[in-house]
Amino acid sequence: MAGLNVSVAFFFLVVGVCQALRRLSKRLLSPGAYGCLAKELAGSLQLCMSCLELRMLLEIGLWGGGFGLDVVLTLLFLLFVVHGASFDGASANPTICLQEFLLLESNFTATAAKLLAQGVGTGLGWAVTKLYWSWELTPFHLIQNLMASECSSSIHTPLHHAAFVEGTCSFLFHLVLFKWRQSHLMYRVLVLAATVTFLTYAAGPFTGAFFNPALATAATFHCSGNSFWDYVQVYWLGPLTGMLAALLVFQGNIPRLFQKNLLYNPKSKYKIPKARLSAHKEGDKPQQKMKGEKSNFDPRV
Repeated sequence: MAGLNVSVAFFFLVVGVCQALRRLSKRLLSPGAYGCLAKELAGSLQLCMSCLELRMLLEIGLWGGGFGLDVVLTLLFLLFVVHGASFDGASANPTICLQEFLLLESNFTATAAKLLAQGVGTGLGWAVTKLYWSWELTPFHLIQNLMASECSSSIHTPLHHAAFVEGTCSFLFHLVLFKWRQSHLMYRVLVLAATVTFLTYAAGPFTGAFFNPALATAATFHCSGNSFWDYVQVYWLGPLTGMLAALLVFQGNIPRLFQKNLLYNPKSKYKIPKARLSAHKEGDKPQQKMKGEKSNFDPRV
């Protein structure tokens, strides 16, 4: 349990440092630079370091520390609750940035800046976490250092199935995100954390269940077992396809590319109440009678 306590302390330290970085950058930078660069960099750094340490616990701690999968999944849920509450609106996920761009909520320059910040944040998180592991504070980290040079791919299923798994995870995650994006922060954070935990439990044995291209690049692209293009298909194209499918299912169109709704018929914005509609129909009958009487009137009488 000593190794688990060190990892928990590491999680607290990472969140504290990234929170301090957010507050400092908010004071020093303009709102635009903070929102597009500093906020995304801090969020990606926090997410990457936490997930790499948690992945190490999942791979080594289950047999080296004697604790079960329930401990790792509980930590995962609590971490994503903390991430959602502390990210200050950052996504730390390239598919969410591209989704905002396709929904006309972000322009090209802001989207490119966010993607760059996420790449830098995840790369920095990977480097800092490797440095932290090199200190070998626990037996887990010692074993991790011995395995680091011979790490294997997270893809444990045929390539087409792996891409389908990552795409499905991204599809379900973005559907939940669409459904709860306008809700209160507390409910949205809890629902998204539960969704991520469930998807990790269900899809983790097949691909690691990243459904985040930046995080997957830092965690698994350097490992042997698959080529670079295999990783691109599974961890980049899979989540991107899932996000596009979720956008089409929820919106019916992609506003950045075309305005026509492909799946749903447009509904009238204003609806006539049924009572008023029936009264209107009844009011038409006397007028029709009067018109009929006029047509039967003979001026010769």
